[in-house]
Amino acid sequence: MRQLIGRGLERTAELWPDIACAYDWVHRAAHILGNEAGEDATKVQRRFDGLVAAMARHRAKAGSLAGAIEHFGKVTRSYRPGLFHCYAIPDLPRTDNGLEQLFGSQRYHERRATGRKTASPAIVLRGEVRVISAIATRLHPPTARELGRANRTRWADLQRRLAPRHQARILRTRFRRDPKAYLAELEQKACQPALPA
Repeated sequence: MRQLIGRGLERTAELWPDIACAYDWVHRAAHILGNEAGEDATKVQRRFDGLVAAMARHRAKAGSLAGAIEHFGKVTRSYRPGLFHCYAIPDLPRTDNGLEQLFGSQRYHERRATGRKTASPAIVLRGEVRVISAIATRLHPPTARELGRANRTRWADLQRRLAPRHQARILRTRFRRDPKAYLAELEQKACQPALPA
């Protein structure tokens, strides 16, 4: 086994300097983003931008991995606008793992309640209300008094905003149940004279 590993290392020896260089840069980037010193967003951003610029300037040092370093810079530029918010806003998580866990939990509870294996169409229709209310209810079930204090004007506005999605779903269902009747009704409406005779 030792001979096998030794032979493998010997045959790939020319690749190791490139890997060591690229790994060092990526490790330094992770260290800057880790921000163990608790620096403010501006300082973290300046240090990270400096490292990425240095990587782009000296990518030839990475040899065969120069293309990967260039790709790293390109991906970093695309994510840059949202990369440093977590350093400016206290308690904002650096990753979306917590959010993914929250939505996974919501899907689990939805499947348990409905018996469906796939997402409920109601999530799409009323997702902005349904997901938030389900999560909030699990964290703190509202009392009757809290529900009674709901702003009826805002509730009516929300209902009006969600109604077109619901209506579109009703029409799709009617079409799927009886396409001929649905199309005949549409044709009749289209052929009606605009003004009564």
